[in-house]
Amino acid sequence: MSNFEKDCKHLDFFNLFESIKEESNKYDFSIKAAKENKNLNRYRDVNPYDYSRIILTRGSCDFINANLVPVEKAHRKYILTQGPLPNTISHFWAMVWEQNSKSIVMLNKIIENNRIKCHQYWPSRTDDPLDLSDVSLKVSFVSETAYQYYTVRTFELTDTETDEKREVLHYHYMTWPDFGVPKSPKEFLRFLRAVRKSGSLDENVGAPIVHCSAGIGRSGTFCLVDSCLVMIAENGENSIEVREVGEVLLDMRKYRMGLVQTVQQLRFSFLAIVEGMKSSWLHNLEDSPEDDEKVDSQSESEEEPPPLPPPRTESLRPERPAPISVESSPSSSPDEESPPGASPTVEQPTGAAGENKPIENGVDKDGEEAVRQRKAVQADKQKRLAEKVEEMKRKQDDAEYWERIKRSNKRPRHT
Repeated sequence: MSNFEKDCKHLDFFNLFESIKEESNKYDFSIKAAKENKNLNRYRDVNPYDYSRIILTRGSCDFINANLVPVEKAHRKYILTQGPLPNTISHFWAMVWEQNSKSIVMLNKIIENNRIKCHQYWPSRTDDPLDLSDVSLKVSFVSETAYQYYTVRTFELTDTETDEKREVLHYHYMTWPDFGVPKSPKEFLRFLRAVRKSGSLDENVGAPIVHCSAGIGRSGTFCLVDSCLVMIAENGENSIEVREVGEVLLDMRKYRMGLVQTVQQLRFSFLAIVEGMKSSWLHNLEDSPEDDEKVDSQSESEEEPPPLPPPRTESLRPERPAPISVESSPSSSPDEESPPGASPTVEQPTGAAGENKPIENGVDKDGEEAVRQRKAVQADKQKRLAEKVEEMKRKQDDAEYWERIKRSNKRPRHT
């Protein structure tokens, strides 16, 4: 057992997280550009620092909510960004082109907890190429391979003015919950190994684009683990201490705020580092991991356009469930409006079935029938809620399909 693993067994992760947060809260970097482009930010409290933000040159807008985050000790650099909004898709792909990025690492699903966390910014296998005329780019679907918990896609990115073409890989982790952690360190490390094997993280290519929804929690965890494991691989397992991992994270937070968003994510980072130190296969990029079994990609559900969700305008603290409102928040992002008649919560039954009844001799006078009735009421409400959500999904899907037909000026392939 390494000294690092021994120290982790007795580490107070809560105190470590709080000390990192307290120290990074002292950073006083300007966010002027973010304030001037509020409609291009997914969350109002996650803004890119001016000095490290990515500056675009294509199109009329130079702003995107993204930062270049270098980790010099690991010879790594990453571009961390938010999940694109409908009005920032062209900015996103312009960044991919201008930074000469070989891959995109996506760590969230399009919809999570019945809320949009990222707009689908890529064409699926049945879509026409995505034409981004404002930045003179076109994105075409090439291939897709689905594994047990992640999917690898290949796109062709074309400069429509010069006809120069580039291949862009898309690594999509499908099972990492918002504000949470992957199912196991080994599962996460196999995903990291797949990304590494492509050469996307190497020094001789453009920085990879790493994003989740806000581009700070899951994204920060991915980069912290990768960087620390590179340092250990180069200098030995006893070359890094608990304190140094915290210093690496503090330094990363100088380039983008709030990286590694929860105590659980920080703890998982340490567990993944410990597991990575034991896993020789992580650094052997010749053979495929035995657990990475392919699945039928046709059976994988495409990221369906979800119902419009309630506004979530802050991301630096874990969200609490809130009922969906008919009115959208004036500070919410353009794609985060509230659908009428929907609610993510199930109301408790009221009236006679929900009243407190007297107990005699330890037995409820209503007995099992009252319990059955209450359960039936709740099940009925859950069923009606699910039907409403599915109906909204279908309508949204139909609307987007016909909009694509309208834009392409073609007759529909089916009705």
